[in-house]
Amino acid sequence: MHARWPVTILRNISKPAFVRINRARRQKMTSTRNIRAASDFRGRAQTNDVPIARLIGFEAQEIVDGKATVALTTGPQHANPMGTLHGGILCNIADAAMGMAFASTLPPEESFTTVELKINFFRPVWEDRLTAEGHVVRRGRNLGYVECEITDERGRLVAKAASTCLVLRGEDATGR
Repeated sequence: MHARWPVTILRNISKPAFVRINRARRQKMTSTRNIRAASDFRGRAQTNDVPIARLIGFEAQEIVDGKATVALTTGPQHANPMGTLHGGILCNIADAAMGMAFASTLPPEESFTTVELKINFFRPVWEDRLTAEGHVVRRGRNLGYVECEITDERGRLVAKAASTCLVLRGEDATGR
């Protein structure tokens, strides 16, 4: 990750030095070394080759332009101390569905990070088959807004989540 310099430091750099620094940064930013292809994440997601998916047990069902569906069969391993499904599990599958939906809108040289996530819980879950459907509501050049609905086997709304995603480019996207 490149350093972010305080304005006072930039004011003290002579113009030729500043131009040289910007040229060097621009050359680094246009390099695609270590950047995975956008379709690569789809392959890893579809084959469940994502460590968090294996750990929790969810799987990607569908990933298409701006939409993604994740499924999870819950069990006692997902319970909180009260015996119901831990809210963090719902956050995880919502985040995965929203992240895959947003990632499906990116060209190969870009990546992203989630900068905000919010979730509302509507009903308790014990053991059930859950489906998280994420879709991009707004995709701007630098920011995106994504929503997700989590439903149980009977189609009842269990939780609703929303997130804001920040697009990363150049060196910031390298290796993500």
